[in-house]
Amino acid sequence: MTQVMVLLRVMPEDVNVNVRELKKEILSKIKANIQEVPIAFGLVALHVTTLVEDKGGEVERIEKTLKEIKGVGEIEVLEVARIL
Repeated sequence: MTQVMVLLRVMPEDVNVNVRELKKEILSKIKANIQEVPIAFGLVALHVTTLVEDKGGEVERIEKTLKEIKGVGEIEVLEVARIL
């Protein structure tokens, strides 16, 4: 089955969340590449890139998994692209 690349922006609940620990927790739940992206006033977002199967519900499953992690605030899907 074809895979798709999903890029998500994960925002911490607030500036007091340890971003390095949050990255470790995300990587313990899903296989991904994570980049720190400064936003403003000390807030850092995480851009999480992962591959999922091209079938219904996979992006939602990843979002649900990430929302269960302590310290995660908002999650936004930035891009979904089919891998050829």
